Amino acid sequence: MAETRPYVSFELLNDFMVDVFEAYGVPREDAIICADVLLESDRRGIESHGCNRFKPIYLDRIKNGTLKPKTEIEIVKETPTTIVMDAHDGMGMVASYKMMEKLIEKARVYGMAGGTIFNSTHYGIAGYWSTMAEKEGMIGITGTNARPSVAPTFGVEPMLGTNPMTFTMPTDEDFPFNFDCATSIVQNGKIEYYARSGKDTPKGCVINEDGETMTDSAEILKQIRSGHGALLPLGGPGEETGGFKGYGFTTVVEILSAALAGGPSMKELNGKDENGNPAMYHLGHFFFVINPEFFMGLETFQKTTGDILRGLRASKKAPGQERIYTAGEKEYMAWLERKDKGVPIGESIQKEFVELRDRCKLTKYKFPFE
Repeated sequence: MAETRPYVSFELLNDFMVDVFEAYGVPREDAIICADVLLESDRRGIESHGCNRFKPIYLDRIKNGTLKPKTEIEIVKETPTTIVMDAHDGMGMVASYKMMEKLIEKARVYGMAGGTIFNSTHYGIAGYWSTMAEKEGMIGITGTNARPSVAPTFGVEPMLGTNPMTFTMPTDEDFPFNFDCATSIVQNGKIEYYARSGKDTPKGCVINEDGETMTDSAEILKQIRSGHGALLPLGGPGEETGGFKGYGFTTVVEILSAALAGGPSMKELNGKDENGNPAMYHLGHFFFVINPEFFMGLETFQKTTGDILRGLRASKKAPGQERIYTAGEKEYMAWLERKDKGVPIGESIQKEFVELRDRCKLTKYKFPFE
């Protein structure tokens, strides 16, 4: 289907978001990091975590006091190969950037490094952090817990987050192997995108308290946030289609995100106090970096990985299918499509951007959709 939404250049969006973040109290150096993380999602065609989330996930939370614009990072424990960091409820993207910088340097010296962050907030697209390692010729692994929205197998109560578990690996191709996805069938950001676009959520992704499937995207968001609806883990309900596997992976991410850092988990992350008022989220993230040079070397790793991916794409296709993809390929194709055009912006986001510009008195900005 041909794109009908107007495009806005990456340069314009970057400058605008940096200025708005700064107007909301985010230091400019930090605002540059945050804007780049959001735009990286749009570069990859993952609109659920890009400009769509600029206002509701970051600016609105700064405004209601559940996200601190200034990130006071505290390293509470450090060894030659590990770090535990307290983000003190600041920008999760800023804390994660600082974490990955440190872990990459440790892995350069010692071959491997791992770190955890607690008392954090939404850290954007998980693949941004693992790709930081890949750009340095290393393997990046990361995951994060989130507010409870996923039901355990045979349950209907939202207990776990959508909890992505992400791997990025260098190859000898023009793009890395980048496996970045939630451990639920669909994530909250995708449902928010469906709701903004007036689309239903596909059947079999979300259930109500009676275990019945839900499809009305706006209603799903209300029910999940009130604890009366739940996303399903990868594999769906029950065991017949392997839902217990997705449930297991979601739990692994919850444990690594909370237990390694000694932070809160599950219902403690719902962003509400005992009276139901907005409260800090206190999320946890984990990060691991592996340096292939300490094994059989980067060049060997890249070639073998590339051979595996090329072999998969060259294998026999199912009837009616044009091609087989490997993780990260579609994101690379999205970048090739968008790098000169920019980001397609829908009507709801257009309205938000104009309102933000006027509220922050950023009169120098003129958008192409006006």
